[in-house]
Amino acid sequence: MKFTILRLAAASLWNRRLTVTLTAIAIGLSVALILGVEKMRRDARSAFSSTVSGTDLIVGARSGALQLMLYSVFRIGNATNNVSWASYQRYADDRRVRWSVPLSLGDSHRGFRVLGTSAEYFEHYRYGQRFPLRFAEGGPFSATREAVLGSAVAKELGYTLGADLVFAHGAGDVVLETHDEYPMRAVGILAPTGTPVDRTVHVSLESITLIHIDMEVPDEQSSKNRFQRLIKRAVADRDLTPKSITAFMLGTRSKLDIFRLQRDINRDRNEPLLAALPGVALQELWDLLGVAETVLRLVAAMVVLTGLLGMTTLILSTLEMRRREMAVLRAVGARPLHITGLFVFESALLGIAGVVFGLVMLYAATLLAQPLAATTLGLHLPVEAPRQGDLVILAAIVAAAAAAGLIPAWRAYRSALADGLTIKI
Repeated sequence: MKFTILRLAAASLWNRRLTVTLTAIAIGLSVALILGVEKMRRDARSAFSSTVSGTDLIVGARSGALQLMLYSVFRIGNATNNVSWASYQRYADDRRVRWSVPLSLGDSHRGFRVLGTSAEYFEHYRYGQRFPLRFAEGGPFSATREAVLGSAVAKELGYTLGADLVFAHGAGDVVLETHDEYPMRAVGILAPTGTPVDRTVHVSLESITLIHIDMEVPDEQSSKNRFQRLIKRAVADRDLTPKSITAFMLGTRSKLDIFRLQRDINRDRNEPLLAALPGVALQELWDLLGVAETVLRLVAAMVVLTGLLGMTTLILSTLEMRRREMAVLRAVGARPLHITGLFVFESALLGIAGVVFGLVMLYAATLLAQPLAATTLGLHLPVEAPRQGDLVILAAIVAAAAAAGLIPAWRAYRSALADGLTIKI
């Protein structure tokens, strides 16, 4: 009898396939929204948390820990001020520091950030579960005017080893000044990491200093060979050690040294500095976004509820047309349980159809949003199977849809048997 009722429910839905399809799509949109909110929240947290690991302190000009993390690690925004090279050297030589990596930002190449750093960056930088950076091609820079490309830079711009790159001043899309006279040559391409490293061009600090050297060259001496000789002469005669950097990362010798060193840096009287713990700064970000996440979840839940109410309204609106069907079923001996099962199965099938539509919409939206999220936020949105939490949400939606079928079932069984067998004139 159970399978007979299920077949009746499927046949009834098929006879009303147009309205049923529209209702399933409406439920699917709500499912895609609530799963999309969860996916964005989960992927954003995962991407931000896995961007840097194994770094004990990130030091920059005194502002806010979250702002320091955003511009130095995630390449979002700009620094309010720089850190003097003398301060960096002082803490890099501190006995409590095991390794240090300077970071210099402020230039770009065709929309991608340029990072000036040292060769230690490729040795000590870690992401995810302390994974080191790997080279897909080539190796780290070893001289001035050599560049290492992130995987996304090489892929999107079609660069290979030996490609020439010209940097622009500033990190925006609008280029105000280019450094045409100092092209860089690609000597390495990093393997994908799923972090902002993929969308970064890495050069030495000396290269950053070089491209900002102000040179006045007379027009009659602007030939290529003469100009190249002038550049080589300037490089040979001038110290390319930077005067300041954007920030720097520190690794300490012991965990106890982290908080002592952080306190000393934050109290530095020579220069206003801020030392941030990456984990604490990220927690500050999650606390800041917690209210927005809650609001988005509530909105998504309300949309799901609206979809289920629409489904219930659809079934209730067809009861008048199905009076004879219900009466015949009761006349041939259908019990209240059978009538209830018919409407519950219909509602559950509608819920399952809505879940399927929702998953298809979610995966399609994820594929379309991947390039935009990578370009604007540096986030990787993977297309993956629903996780345990997603399955719980989907099961709850199907269960709520089935429970909503109890309302039209109760309404249908309350109608007198004679109402469905009487022909109204």
